[in-house]
Amino acid sequence: MDSTAPLDKPVHQRLDASDAPADPTIRIAPSRGWTAIKLGELWAYRELLYFLIWRDVKVRYKQTVLGAAWAILQPLFTMVVFSVFFGRLAGIPSEGVPYPLFALAALIPWTFFANALGQSSNSLVNSAHLIAKVYFPRLVIPLASVLGGLVDLAIACLILVPMLLYYGIMPGWQVIWLPGLVGLATVTALGVGLWASALNVEYRDVRHVIPFLTQIWMFSTPVVYPSSLVPDRWRLLYHLNPMSGVVDGFRWALLGTGAPPGLPLLVSGAAALGLLLTGAFYFRRMEKTFADRV
Repeated sequence: MDSTAPLDKPVHQRLDASDAPADPTIRIAPSRGWTAIKLGELWAYRELLYFLIWRDVKVRYKQTVLGAAWAILQPLFTMVVFSVFFGRLAGIPSEGVPYPLFALAALIPWTFFANALGQSSNSLVNSAHLIAKVYFPRLVIPLASVLGGLVDLAIACLILVPMLLYYGIMPGWQVIWLPGLVGLATVTALGVGLWASALNVEYRDVRHVIPFLTQIWMFSTPVVYPSSLVPDRWRLLYHLNPMSGVVDGFRWALLGTGAPPGLPLLVSGAAALGLLLTGAFYFRRMEKTFADRV
């Protein structure tokens, strides 16, 4: 048979459905209006999430002398300052436990929240080189910033062991609540971080507002004082601040101070969930503008 003979049919007529590509063509277009959060898409990019978490952790301590020890030194030094000025000089009550332990039990979750909020609020602007070139769910970026802070939180918790042994306090069964309280702090940080990161793309003033907001938030949270100083009639309103429920819960779980979690913690949980849902939907609403404005 002559190899140069013409074929029976043109090429475009010989193709059938079996010759089509196995993967369908995906068209990427900006969303319109309020869009779904698409948790399935986040799960599909879970490897990217892991990579960004690991990248943030490494960058945070790159070219530092003490490395991850800063995760312990930050709450430790703050505890010393608070113990001197608020515990000794101001005489703020500590519900029958040594003030250093009283402060440290609150500073560990608060430091995680404050750092996670600061990192996530600037995460989109700091990742402009990725957003402008590659498509992936943008929710991955602030989520990685918040989850990366859990590594620091785990390291910081190591200081609690010698402190509890030094003061002769042994936590009881209440410690089983700690993972849930960490989850509440994570949800709160992510909810506020989604709002702040999306707003920071549009208004760069947000990066200057966040540190000021964090300072005010700390004094609106029972970090240096017990929540029992808040009048009873304002207690539920006070716990609309989700971090108040986290801090009170940490002290109760570790030191046995205060009342067991109840209605105040439910109020804090509902407020944190509200922040997360509204922040996620607002983030998705503004996501289509990130590549142009970042």
